[in-house]
Order: sequence, then structure tokens, then C-alpha cells
Amino acid sequence: MKYQHRHHAGNFGDVFKHVALVAMLRRLATKDKAFFFLDTHAGRGLYVLDESARREALHGVLRLATAEPHAEEIRDWLTLVRSCNPGADTAGFSVYPGSPRLAQLVLRPQDRALYCELDRPTAHALAALLGADRRSRIECSDGYQAMQASLPPPERRGLVFVDPAYERQERDLDQALSALRAAVVRWATGVYCLWYPIKRRRTLEGLRDAFERPGWPPTLAVELCVLRDDSRVGLNGAGMLIVNPPWQLDAAMRVWLPELHGLLARDAAARWSLEWLVPAR
Repeated sequence: MKYQHRHHAGNFGDVFKHVALVAMLRRLATKDKAFFFLDTHAGRGLYVLDESARREALHGVLRLATAEPHAEEIRDWLTLVRSCNPGADTAGFSVYPGSPRLAQLVLRPQDRALYCELDRPTAHALAALLGADRRSRIECSDGYQAMQASLPPPERRGLVFVDPAYERQERDLDQALSALRAAVVRWATGVYCLWYPIKRRRTLEGLRDAFERPGWPPTLAVELCVLRDDSRVGLNGAGMLIVNPPWQLDAAMRVWLPELHGLLARDAAARWSLEWLVPAR
């Protein structure tokens, strides 16, 4: 793989998807029964905000380091990030937690997680980070194959978090959508979250077509852009497709998403959006 997330850790895309991830896990945890969490492209779990990463983190997590947000979901995520930087002042974050570390901080004793990472050294680093956590299993494996092998889980509830590298954006998005459709057939009641980058708007035109099929579960499309569409930079925004979103997640996102957008947007023409691709019944 050419893509190395350590150069992009803590950017606005990380902030957006991780606020949403923590919010979804918290909602699953409101019921006593155990749930299952599958992270298909887990990464190393914790990233040093060195000189190469800070260039993007300055427009992401470091932009919020001294913030006192109103929305509970943003405050919750920020508290977890601060817990990974003990002894540092709010402007001095030195590391950024990825999705496995954030999930480890949220999961309860009865919950279970499977973290998949294809790169062996990265998987070993993740295993060292998470330690002897009986709730967690780390596999050096293809996350899409793990979706086939692990679903449905013994637990009746859970979240599948799909966050590939998108080295070849259109092809990788097609692969992710195909894996998502196949997974929903096997486990129709699971919550699924697919993150995707927004570079050129035309590359996302087929997203709606992917869900135009009878019986498809309720699906939200949520996007946050920090620059106007089709700006000539690497990344204008990020989006998430959320299948079977937890109860009232959309209402909560309509509160915290505009606040997060206000904190991160770098262009007055940048936009955020939330819409039901498949409405809840």
C-alpha cells in the first residue's frame, strides 16, 4: 500500500468520522445486551502527530484542541482524545487515537470487537497498543473477507465500520459498496457505516443507484465539506453512508454536524448535508 494514514491522522475527515463513530457506539451501549463491533480497516490505533501529520491535523483535531463545543457528541469525542494525551495542555496534543483505540475506550465488558488490518507490522502495532483486552481480537486479514466470515455474529446487535484507504477512489468505492451490499444480505439488522472521501463530486454520482433495490434497509448519507465542491486540493470533504442508523441518530447529527462544520470549514461556500437515501419506515 502506498497510502500511510500516519501522514493524515487527526485531519478533518478523522474528526468527522470519529465523532460519528463514538456517537453510534454510545447509542448501542444504551441497552444492556452485548453488541459486536467490526472494524474492517483498523490501522495501528494511535498516531503520533509529528511534523508530517500536523500539517493536516492543524485543520482538524488541533483546530478543536482549545474548543469548548456545545454538542455533547463533540465534547464526548474530544474528552477521549484528551485522555490519550495525559499531561498535555489542550494545544499540545502529541498523539491521535484511531477508531480501535476510541472503540476500546467506549466498549463495555460484555461487548466484543474484531479489528482487521491487512498490513502485518501495522496489525502487530495495534495488538501491542490494545494489549490483553479480552473484548478485542486483532486479525491480520482482509476486512472484506472478514465481513463474509464474521457476519452474522452471535450478538444480535452491532456496528460494522468500513474505512478503506481509497488509493483508487472510484474502484475502491465500488468494492466497498459491493461488500456492504453482500453483508446486509447476511445480517440485515446490523448497523453499517461506510466512510468515503469527497474529491470530485462526479465520482460520487453512482451512490444513490447503489441503494435502489427492494427491501434495502434505511440508509443515511451524511457529508461534511471544509472547502467548496471540486476545489483543486486533495480532499474537499468526507461522507458517510450509515445503514440502519441507531434510533434518533439523524436528529442528533442535525445538532452537532452544523457545529462541527462551523469549527472546521475553511471556505464560506463549504457545505454539510444529511439526507435519507432510503427513508426509515
